[in-house]
Amino acid sequence: MAKYRFDQIAINSTEKKKPVEEDRFTYLGLEHLDSGTLKVTRFGSEVAPIGEKLVMHKGDVLFGKRRAYQKKVAIAPFDGIFSAHGMVLRPKENVIDKDFFPLFISSDYFLDAAIKISVGSLSPTINWRDLKELEFELPDMDSQRKLAEVLWSINDTMEAYKKLISATDELVKSQFMEQFGDPKNNQKGLPVLSIGQFGKAKGGKRLPKGESYADCATNYPYVRVIDMVNHSVNIPALVYLTQSTHEKIAKYTISSKDVYISIAGTIGQVGAVPDSIDGANLTENAAKIVLDKDSPVDRDYLIWYLSLPAGAEQIEEKTMHTTQPKLALYRIEEIEVLVPPIEEQRSFAAFIRQSDKSKFAVLSCSNLNLSRCLVSPERTHMNGD
Repeated sequence: MAKYRFDQIAINSTEKKKPVEEDRFTYLGLEHLDSGTLKVTRFGSEVAPIGEKLVMHKGDVLFGKRRAYQKKVAIAPFDGIFSAHGMVLRPKENVIDKDFFPLFISSDYFLDAAIKISVGSLSPTINWRDLKELEFELPDMDSQRKLAEVLWSINDTMEAYKKLISATDELVKSQFMEQFGDPKNNQKGLPVLSIGQFGKAKGGKRLPKGESYADCATNYPYVRVIDMVNHSVNIPALVYLTQSTHEKIAKYTISSKDVYISIAGTIGQVGAVPDSIDGANLTENAAKIVLDKDSPVDRDYLIWYLSLPAGAEQIEEKTMHTTQPKLALYRIEEIEVLVPPIEEQRSFAAFIRQSDKSKFAVLSCSNLNLSRCLVSPERTHMNGD
């Protein structure tokens, strides 16, 4: 495979415009991009965006350069404007196939290398002057075309699986309403408790200064927000710590009996870690809810309650919206939960576990990882989670 600088592979379009009123209908911000998919499912703004934005054309590859650890990449679905905190990229078709290009940009091979050169601590950002100098190995054009055909076929299959997962989630929500009623008006007159009355919210921890992830899998997994998927953890995407790094932050682990909740960046992701990584270290951008031994609330019931509108809206209300929004630990403990009899909660939890079986099968093969087809760069420390 031949090696190329990134500016030999891609064009970074810097064309900008100051938005006018009609541009609000075709505006894409980083908040509209989802990790793990190239598809855009939402867009637009209630008012015209403020400040200059990047001009995008249908088919351009959009890359979130701010907090790149969130791995947000998408294909522009129409002509419009894009956040200035991103990049509008186009392929140099003498080097890279146009169908292969978005798969390359969304791959861990590219993203892990790009994340490494992010600068800044509060809101790390990638600069083009640094990105353009990175070198990547690419297969020949014929191999790229063949890879693109196979990977797009896999991608289409995974998008269909995601729709099935979404349908399963809707079924769970429907079952909840049938069993317990709408939490907003509590028609059944069930008891209501705050999380602090049956548990404790505790924070995670970032890597100590100067420490980095291990170069290979160890006995010390480190769970980041990006790993929190479908109320569980995307095991294949995990990073790991060395024993010495783990020992420095050994107090900040999460049990499979706890409930995780993301508190910075993407706020409100909730779930539990599988038994296989019980005791994993937890990012500072998430917290854990440790249930009391005699808690009247079942773990799986709580996870789903916080995912329903009644819980999610409270999370939104209690999030401190500043330059960098964050959900404080004490605010988590203020969230109120409808508490049916524990037997009914467990019955609902059993229904959830049954529906989750199909999800786990999808998750095990949903990590479309081009790195397996290319030479992976050396694993490096990523400060973001």
